[in-house]
Amino acid sequence: MTEESGERPIKRSLWRGFRRKCPNCGSGPMLKGYLKVRDHCPVCREELHHHRADDGPAYLTILIVGHLMAPALGAVFHAYQPEPLVLFTGFSIGTVALSLYLLPRLKGALVGFQWARHMHGFGASR
Repeated sequence: MTEESGERPIKRSLWRGFRRKCPNCGSGPMLKGYLKVRDHCPVCREELHHHRADDGPAYLTILIVGHLMAPALGAVFHAYQPEPLVLFTGFSIGTVALSLYLLPRLKGALVGFQWARHMHGFGASR
């Protein structure tokens, strides 16, 4: 899979997007705020405005955080039986922190996936 033949490596693009870097060069920042995707990469000038991430990153974040925190909540409750307020406070903080950490990274990965698959105008020549 080489870029000369028009194919782009998906794993590399996903990893670069997860790191919030340009899927093309891997060094330019993809986001200019917490979730705002730049119109183009400041390093390689790759256009990034084609993305259509929409609600996908939020759904993926909910899916991942829910599947991690729900079993952990049950395990902690069964093993330690903490006070309900302590349990609620700890898991609320953990859930919010994990969600805030994952959301921009999953958005970057989704944009990287779209770029690698030539979706939504990413395949058009510059």
